Amino acid sequence: MDALSSLADGFGVVLTFENLMFVTIGVTIGTVIGVLPGLGPTATIALLLPITYTISPAAAVIMLAGVYYGSMYGGTITSVLLRIPGEAASAVTAIDGYEMTRRGRSGPALGISAIGSFIGGTVAILGLVFVAPALADFALRFGPPEYAALTAMGLVLVTYLGTRSTMKSVIAALVGLLLATVGQDPIAGTMRFTFGIPDLFSGLDMVAIAMGLFGVGEILYNLEKQSTQGGTIGEVGRLLPTRDDWKRSRAPIARGTILGFPIGMLPGGGGVMSSLASYATEKKVAKNPEEFGHGAIEGVAGPETANNASSISAFIPLLTLGLPSNAVLALILGALMMQDITPGPALITDHPDIFWGVVASMFVGNLILLALNLPLVGIFVQLLRVRIGIIGGIALLVTLVGVYTLRSSTFDMMVVLVAGVVGYLMRKTGFEPAPLVLAFVLGLILEEAFRQSLLISHGSMTIFFTRPISGVIMLVTLLLIASSIRGAVLRKRKGAEADLGIVERTKMLAED
Repeated sequence: MDALSSLADGFGVVLTFENLMFVTIGVTIGTVIGVLPGLGPTATIALLLPITYTISPAAAVIMLAGVYYGSMYGGTITSVLLRIPGEAASAVTAIDGYEMTRRGRSGPALGISAIGSFIGGTVAILGLVFVAPALADFALRFGPPEYAALTAMGLVLVTYLGTRSTMKSVIAALVGLLLATVGQDPIAGTMRFTFGIPDLFSGLDMVAIAMGLFGVGEILYNLEKQSTQGGTIGEVGRLLPTRDDWKRSRAPIARGTILGFPIGMLPGGGGVMSSLASYATEKKVAKNPEEFGHGAIEGVAGPETANNASSISAFIPLLTLGLPSNAVLALILGALMMQDITPGPALITDHPDIFWGVVASMFVGNLILLALNLPLVGIFVQLLRVRIGIIGGIALLVTLVGVYTLRSSTFDMMVVLVAGVVGYLMRKTGFEPAPLVLAFVLGLILEEAFRQSLLISHGSMTIFFTRPISGVIMLVTLLLIASSIRGAVLRKRKGAEADLGIVERTKMLAED
C-alpha cells in the first residue's frame, strides 16, 4: 500500500501543467526520432542534455524518459511500412511487419504494435512500482565493496551482451575506463593525464563526450549514407486488428511482457535483445513456424511488446542502484548528475518527487503514445520526406551551442568535435560507442568504490569475496567471463575443424 500511496503522490507531481507539457514533448520527440531512420534515442537525448540543465530535475528525467520509450513506438512505423527500422530495437519487427504491408495489412500490424507496446509498457511500470522500492531497500546494505563488484559485473555484461564483437566491445570499454581517469584523483587529489591543461583538471565532461560520440558522430555517419535510404510510402488503411488477429496476438503479447521486463534490467540488454528473444520464442512455440518471415502477426506483437517492456524496466537499476543498463540510461544519469542528484538507494527517500514523478509520468506517457500512434500514423510517416542533411545541419548547430551554454567553455566544444570524429570512425570500423560511454560512467563509480574498499581492508583483495553480497556478485562475474572465454574457444575450434574439412575435401578432389 505504501507504494500505491507514493504512486498517487507521483501523479500529483506529473499532473501539473509543466510536467504534463514535458512528458508530451518527450514522447512526441521520441516518436518522431523513432520514425526518422538513423536518429535513435541515444543521439537525440545526447543533443537534449543542455536543455535539461535549465529545467527542474523531475521535468528533465520525465522528458528524457519519454524520448526513450517513445522512440520504441516510433521505430515501428518505418519498420512496418518501408522495412527501414527507425530504431535498432524495431529491426526484428521489420521481418514480418513489412510482409504484412506487402499483403495489404499494414494497418493491423501498426495497430497491434501500438496496443502490444501499451500493454507491455503498462505492465512493466506496475512491475517497476513494486520491484524498485524493494531493490532500493536491499541496496541500502551496499557498501564500497558491493558497489565495486556490481559495477565490475556491469562492465562485463556490457562487453558480453552489448555488441556483436566482444573484442571490439572490450577495447571500447577500456578506452572509456582510461578517459574516466583523466583529472583529479578521487582519493589522493593529485592530477592525472591532464598534461598541464587547466580545462582537464576537473576531468572530461560526460555530456560533451556523449554529445560528440552519439550526436555528432551519428550525424556524420548518416549524412554519408543518406543516399542509400529509400522506399515508397503506401496507404495505412484500417488500424484496428481483427478478432482473429487479437486471438493470435494475446499469448505473444503476454510472453513478450514476461521476457522484456527482466532483460531490460540487464546491462547491455535492452530493446534489441528482448525483441530477438521474443521473436525466437514465438517462432519456437508457434503451431505454424513456417509462417514467420511471411507476415505472421505474432512476429510483430511479441517483439514490439518485449522492447517496450524492457525500455521501462531498464529504469530500475538506474533509479535504485545508480547503474545505467544501457547508453541511453547513462545519458539520463548524466542529466541528473548535472543537477547534483545521484540516483541510488536513497533516491526514493531523498527525492521522492523525482522517483515517483517519473514512474507516474510513464503511465501518462503510454496513454499519450497510444493516442498519438493510432490516429496520427499518416502524419508521422510524412516526416520521412525531410532530408537528413537538413536535420543534421540543425542538430549540429544546436549541439555546439548547447554544450557551450553548459559551462561557457570553448574547450567542451572542441571535445564534442573530436569525440564526433572518433564516433564516426568507430561506426565506420565496426566499433560501437555505447560500451565506451557506459565504461566511462561506470568507471567513475568503480574507481572510487574500489579504492575505498582497499582502504577499508588495508589493501586486501579478499574483501570482495568474503562479504556475502559482493562475493556472490563477483562469483557471477567470474562465471560470465569463463562462459565468454569458453564460447570463444569453441567457436575457434569449430572454425578450425571446418577449415580442416575444406582442406581434406580439396585433397580428395585433387587426387581424383
